[in-house]
Amino acid sequence: MDSLFAKADAVSKKRKHRPSSDRTLTSVARNTALPKSLRPTSPPPENLPKHTHVKDIKLRTQLNRQAAHAARSKTLLQDAELLLADDAGLMQVENDMEKTWRVGQDAIVEGSGQEASKGRQEWKLDGGPYRHLAIVGATGHVATFDWQTGTIHAELQLQETCRDITFLQDQSFFAVAQKKYVFIYDRDGVELHRLKSHIEPIRLEFLPYHWLLASIGNTGYLKYQDTSTGVLVAEHRTKAGACRTMTQNRHNAVIHLGHQNGVVSLWTPNLPHPAVQLLAHLGPVVGLSVDPSTGGRYMASSGADGTVKVWDCRNWKGSVREWSTRGGGAELEWSAKGSLAVATGGSVNVYTKPSIQAFFAPKVAPPLYLTHPIPHRPLTSVRFCPFQDILAIGHNAGLSSILVPGSGEPNFDSTESDPFEAKRTRREREVKGLLDKIQPDMITLDPDFVGSLASPTKLTTAVNDKHEVPFARLPRIERLRVQGKADETELEGGVEADDDANDGSDNGKNQSREEREKRKMRGKGKSLKRYLRKQRKNVIDPTAVAIRAKLEKQREERRMAKAIENGEIAPKQPSALDRFRRS
Repeated sequence: MDSLFAKADAVSKKRKHRPSSDRTLTSVARNTALPKSLRPTSPPPENLPKHTHVKDIKLRTQLNRQAAHAARSKTLLQDAELLLADDAGLMQVENDMEKTWRVGQDAIVEGSGQEASKGRQEWKLDGGPYRHLAIVGATGHVATFDWQTGTIHAELQLQETCRDITFLQDQSFFAVAQKKYVFIYDRDGVELHRLKSHIEPIRLEFLPYHWLLASIGNTGYLKYQDTSTGVLVAEHRTKAGACRTMTQNRHNAVIHLGHQNGVVSLWTPNLPHPAVQLLAHLGPVVGLSVDPSTGGRYMASSGADGTVKVWDCRNWKGSVREWSTRGGGAELEWSAKGSLAVATGGSVNVYTKPSIQAFFAPKVAPPLYLTHPIPHRPLTSVRFCPFQDILAIGHNAGLSSILVPGSGEPNFDSTESDPFEAKRTRREREVKGLLDKIQPDMITLDPDFVGSLASPTKLTTAVNDKHEVPFARLPRIERLRVQGKADETELEGGVEADDDANDGSDNGKNQSREEREKRKMRGKGKSLKRYLRKQRKNVIDPTAVAIRAKLEKQREERRMAKAIENGEIAPKQPSALDRFRRS
């Protein structure tokens, strides 16, 4: 039987391998090679410990395997550091005579890859100026879609004024700031909630780590809504009228507001007043954005006076960089790698660091990295696409997207945000986000206080000097005693009156009965004394017993000191055994 199979195989025709039609598949294979650590069958690293002193074979094999795995991981890390360059993706010129801003979008699309070139698109849409890729029109046209494939998830005609739109924890839900209230819709466009507490909203921001939806509107009230429980967490009155500019610092979840009087204020849910307030411009603030590449250290602001300023959030004494723009107020947006997009007039200009973050006194514009003219005016918004070198621009005729090389973060953390996640992964991430939700009270300007040491608190000394009880957890009488505000005449008045009477002093004998009764009744009508009388009526509290014992000990010490001072008792001579006495 085996011989028959062998003959059949010999008779059968061999298939010819056709050459691959992809010319780029082996174009660089002859001149490049993967590092040894990245190859599927990478050899084990050299100079590994053999663990020959271990007699157990299984244990020795396990230790050798762990040592090889640790050495391979170290080699992989060294190879990965070569790929994580800081200036990767930026356009470079050959000499000083050439400028990057002279390169047009056609040349960038031609020189970029096939996948990256798909980001250069133009959408001409009816319904008014649009703001985001989850687009909203001024006349009520709302749509969410996949911009890479063009698949529309939901499209609504609300037939009323809409001002802003934002996604919530993921693309499954989005909130729309409509004419009177804020409405929440699901991915299919079904209305889920109507937030009546958010009246006439203008701007919306969602804090992903706290699950908070923040809104500001014509009423001038900043409101925080918990989207996981539906509770209105905080409501702050800004006292600055209608606010039309709002952004968030993703590093510490602080809300930045730009007011009509040129003031920029920073707000947190746990403070009824702004944490920081500064006069940024001479006119209304038009645009605000915070740099995510530096951990929220730099903020850019633009005003109706035609100026753009870059601020250092660690020092608000003055702007780091300032320059003027054409066409009045400008829309601003920072990218993940620190590129600043400024949309003003009929063009979009992009600036890169470190020129925009270095202090420069003259009011001169920094070196321009990229510019793109847009004939459709006005320009309403600019947004960078996460993990892509794409800038989306909303204008009067629809939406445009241009390529900005080097603006996107190429290395993403799949545990934080995965652009290739599936439905199951998205559900797990949503559940994990709910379990790890941060409380609104922890939002501060300095988020590093969480891992720092707590400041020494006020501790009680009424019961036990070594008993470390926080000041906030003490009873009211204990807190008053620690602060020195407790009135202990009721507790000590009767005993001290008896002590004075028993001492046989002239003051105790000469006092009349009415004066002694008046002194004894002093302070009994206070609310604290009535409360203490009710508490100690039929209740035996160990704390109260310890307090009475300590007071009795203190009275005894005072009595002994007074007797020694009068010469009635000889002072006790110190002994060598006093060091062993318990206090």
